[in-house]
Amino acid sequence: MLMLVGLGNPGAEYAKNRHNIGFMAVDAIAARFSFAPYRKKFQGQIAEGVIFGEKVLALKPETFMNESGRSVAACAAFYKIPAKDIIVLHDEIDLECAKVRVKRGGGHAGHNGLRSIHDHIGPDYARVRFGVGHPGDKDQVAGHVLKDFAKGDAQWLEKVLDAISENAGLLIDGKDSDLMSKLADAVKPPRASKPKPEKDADGGEGDGV
Repeated sequence: MLMLVGLGNPGAEYAKNRHNIGFMAVDAIAARFSFAPYRKKFQGQIAEGVIFGEKVLALKPETFMNESGRSVAACAAFYKIPAKDIIVLHDEIDLECAKVRVKRGGGHAGHNGLRSIHDHIGPDYARVRFGVGHPGDKDQVAGHVLKDFAKGDAQWLEKVLDAISENAGLLIDGKDSDLMSKLADAVKPPRASKPKPEKDADGGEGDGV
């Protein structure tokens, strides 16, 4: 069994915050693959499902971001899921909006949710980093991530959530490069088609004047 952990803060007032993109992504995956309804357990909300033959547990900790590790550790211990089989989906201020990167192991880069998970299960889990942009001033970071996505973000956000759910099988299979390519393609603007040259009355190409 694998565990997908979406990070965020519980409550309607936080639901559309940039900090809650992890919750949004896990919800999109659970909906796409018709997971069982969420139920309260391990200080969070859990749902079970199957993604291309692999049993998967979705978890949304309700401990608030800074204590996410308590919920993750409790759930992992109960189901005997090692850190290497845990994938955490979260916001990332050091990536531009709509950029997504997959990383396995390594540091927490100052993210409070990841810091808590490190403290409880160590660093050997995978993480999917969803870019939400940087406000430009470190003193404004908390306000930035705890604000709702701007109206202008709606289009790319919908595309990213659709793409992560549609391609969740690549994530489950560890095909990280393929997944990142799919997500990048999903948010690329369509290429402008070149106008065809006009034809003269005799069938030849004109000068377009």
